[in-house]
Amino acid sequence: MTTQLMMVIAQENLRAHIEKEQEEEALKGLINPLQVWITSASAPACYNLIPILTSGEVFGMHTEISIILFDNERAEERLKTLVMETQELASRVLRSVSICTKVEEAFRQAHVVIVLDDSTDQEVFSLEDCIRSRVPLCRLYGYLIEKNAHDSVRVIVGGKTFVNLKTVLLMRYAPNIAHNIIAVALGVEGEAKALLARKLKTTPAYIKDVIIWGNISGNNYVDLRKTRVYRYESAIWGPLPYSRPVLNLIFDSDWVKRESVAILKNLTATGKQFGGILAAHSIATTLKYWYHGSPPGEIVSLGVLSEGQFGIPEGIVFSMPVKFENGTWVVLTDLKDIEISEKIMTRMTSDLIQEKLVALGDVINFQPYQSGRKSSMYFDIAADEEKDLAMSDAVDFLGMIPQNMSEKPLNQESINDFEGKTVEPS
Repeated sequence: MTTQLMMVIAQENLRAHIEKEQEEEALKGLINPLQVWITSASAPACYNLIPILTSGEVFGMHTEISIILFDNERAEERLKTLVMETQELASRVLRSVSICTKVEEAFRQAHVVIVLDDSTDQEVFSLEDCIRSRVPLCRLYGYLIEKNAHDSVRVIVGGKTFVNLKTVLLMRYAPNIAHNIIAVALGVEGEAKALLARKLKTTPAYIKDVIIWGNISGNNYVDLRKTRVYRYESAIWGPLPYSRPVLNLIFDSDWVKRESVAILKNLTATGKQFGGILAAHSIATTLKYWYHGSPPGEIVSLGVLSEGQFGIPEGIVFSMPVKFENGTWVVLTDLKDIEISEKIMTRMTSDLIQEKLVALGDVINFQPYQSGRKSSMYFDIAADEEKDLAMSDAVDFLGMIPQNMSEKPLNQESINDFEGKTVEPS
């Protein structure tokens, strides 16, 4: 073959290669990637969340995503570093990653909005101020999501402070998509599973169907009546589907009634151990279930707007048992033997109602629920229930006020005054 002929063939091959690449780029242009927005993107949870989102495990290996990191202008340098690190992952599902600090551009065509905790240096001196400070930012986010996001946007609220409250406020200020706003409860569920696994000397992944009721970041109730453990090494052993009730394997009733309750209460009240890794994993797993369904037959805890199920007052966001299927969730109202006494329900719902009333200005002072008796929540349960319940006691809300408050409140200007400015949530 002559040199001239080789040159002709090489040029033809090059043209064919260029045409093929152009065709592939054109096809990519026809496929809109999933727009994933992360608020407070400089938070530690975001660093742990991005590798999971770009792994393909959450949305699938055939779904391309574009990640937009949304935060205030002061965090821009950190976000630039995060963008570079994300690009260096060379993920096959990541179309692009970018930064947004302009309020008017927030949530444009968003398919998914992940709301993380902010961290600031502002001090607060009362619980009421801490609660009310959530309103301006949630009002702004709600307005922008309704204005700019995709009609089918899914909003998922994570974190360790006022999760239920922020979720119900977003629903209030984005009423058209309220049905697509949820609160992540899998973090508390994971803490409970890990605690049980240490007690039983097994693996947390083998423990299923822990139900978290109530306030995800406050006064909640860890229900073990449906909880089962798989692959547990004991005298009784069965094939993979075989499982045993957890409460039949823990013979230390004092641990179930008191010690475990105190440990979980402390974790919830202080936010200890609920760091970036757990927060990111909980959010990613909830999103995965939302898009692809939860494991068949498995109970998942999720914060959703109450419609009166299980005797829960309507209009508050409450963690309850659900399953995910067909791109949505279904509350498991058909579960048997999970009735909750009126006293426990009142104790859990009272603080959530108070938070909402204080945030909206209907009540000036927050008044934690007082039962009139000094006995713990546990001992108010009927005797036949005592063997089957493990729950967290009422959390001292005044002890929950962080010295470094999250989400600095925006000023009370009208929404239009935000146009053209950079976001300053922290």
